[in-house]
Amino acid sequence: MDYIVNGRRPVSRNRFGSVTGTIVDMIPTRQGNGRTNGCVTFVEMEDMDGNTVHFVLTPAVYVVDFETLSVGMNCTFWYEADAPMPLVYPPRYNAVVAAQVKNGRMVNVGFYNMALVNEDNTLQLNLDGTVEVRTTNNQYFQGSPANHNLAVIYGNSTRSIPAQTTPMKVVVLCE
Repeated sequence: MDYIVNGRRPVSRNRFGSVTGTIVDMIPTRQGNGRTNGCVTFVEMEDMDGNTVHFVLTPAVYVVDFETLSVGMNCTFWYEADAPMPLVYPPRYNAVVAAQVKNGRMVNVGFYNMALVNEDNTLQLNLDGTVEVRTTNNQYFQGSPANHNLAVIYGNSTRSIPAQTTPMKVVVLCE
């Protein structure tokens, strides 16, 4: 998203925030006034600084590699930074993407422009025709991933600015 600040040129602001930590508890919960039906899970996490953070995990959340999340797992959860949220402590976010932290696997979630560079200009994608581009329900994405919110799963990247990578998988977060 672009914002005009004091009449100056637009600045970019990342639409997604993230929290990394250890899952402490997972509780089936309800959404709205309905009864608990097992489809929504309330996740309690302890972040890297020892703070408690809560996430609501719905069936719409993309879990990288469709891994089953569990208590004790070290994970990163991404959420929409500009989405409404209740003013409670500990903070409670609606998760958009979740991934278990694994050595050798990086995940970046954000908006990628026409040149496949993310919003904060830290990562550029090189799609060489072998990269899987999927939707959150694991179907092949039939369009261009440019100008979409993406979950990018990759290993190595260059040390340039922005870093460049040929990802293992790109998941389009269709709205």
